[in-house]
Amino acid sequence: MLPNYPPKLSLANLPTEFRPLDRVSELLAGPRIWLKCDDQTGSLVSGNKIRKLEFLMADAKAKGCDTVLTCGGMQSNHCRATAAVAARLGLKCHLILRGPKSQSDSQAVHDVQSCTAKQYQGNLLLDDLCGAEVSVYPPTYYFARMNEIFDEHVKRYQASGHTCYTIPTGGSNGVGLWGYIEAARELVDDFSRSAVSPSSVVCATGSAGTQGGLSLGFQLLDHPMNVIGMAVCDSVEYFDSKIREDVKEWQTLYMPNEPDVAATMNIHTLDRYIGPGYAMGYPELFECIRWLAKNEGVVLDPVYTGKAFYGLTQEIKRGRFDGQSDVVFVHTGGIYGIFPFNEELKGFVQ
Repeated sequence: MLPNYPPKLSLANLPTEFRPLDRVSELLAGPRIWLKCDDQTGSLVSGNKIRKLEFLMADAKAKGCDTVLTCGGMQSNHCRATAAVAARLGLKCHLILRGPKSQSDSQAVHDVQSCTAKQYQGNLLLDDLCGAEVSVYPPTYYFARMNEIFDEHVKRYQASGHTCYTIPTGGSNGVGLWGYIEAARELVDDFSRSAVSPSSVVCATGSAGTQGGLSLGFQLLDHPMNVIGMAVCDSVEYFDSKIREDVKEWQTLYMPNEPDVAATMNIHTLDRYIGPGYAMGYPELFECIRWLAKNEGVVLDPVYTGKAFYGLTQEIKRGRFDGQSDVVFVHTGGIYGIFPFNEELKGFVQ
């Protein structure tokens, strides 16, 4: 049973389209694949992050914050969406980005002006155009000192009379979960309108908020859905722990007197398709991206959705979905993340 929704802003174009991919379904000779088009939630802010930001930004405004501080990789979809929404709402945005490996001092901090031409494209270019302040840290320092980095910037803004709202990687926390709790309810409506009864939903999972929100949402709706997160980084154990942690935070905020929801959750993650690492591609992945675009006009990115859809195709071939008539793939967006991979994708021109 869903508790009352917290305040949210109307930022996304919802509900998003729900349609079948019949050509690739036939080619794969498996279940009929249905696409939940969350790449169509908006234009500049397209993708799954905007669903989370509807709740996160409402929380920021309710708390009287005038500055938003968040973090991610150099080509973070979440950071780009946050920068665009902050500009729309008249809030200052500061992005803490994880840069490439460097021989420079471990504490070195750079801004957009120091980035190379190859780096200054896609999401990072849009961050800058939207007026976000950008601080780029080397990976070792970024991961080891993230809490300290946040604290340092929050104190600096406080000293100058600003009130900061901090958002973790991907907008994935107890508040952000609402974005895909709501999406689960939207999907149930999609199933009813399309007269289908899928038993599996597949999505990319990186910061775990989309997977966690869907898993929690279907459970609260008492819907027997198997949500499968295709990992783009980390491990099965990490996602199990991260989702339960976020759900516990969610329950503390919204259902504190109910039985422990996190303890009863079924969390399903596959980590077979990560490849060399986060934001690192491989030949089969690039081939899959071109194959889907050519056959359905659906464009994926090599960081998130490409790995998730490639994983779906391989799991269909492995027999995971045998006996299922329909399966749903959530297209979480990320179109701007494809451009830094232009050379890799060019090698697969047919």
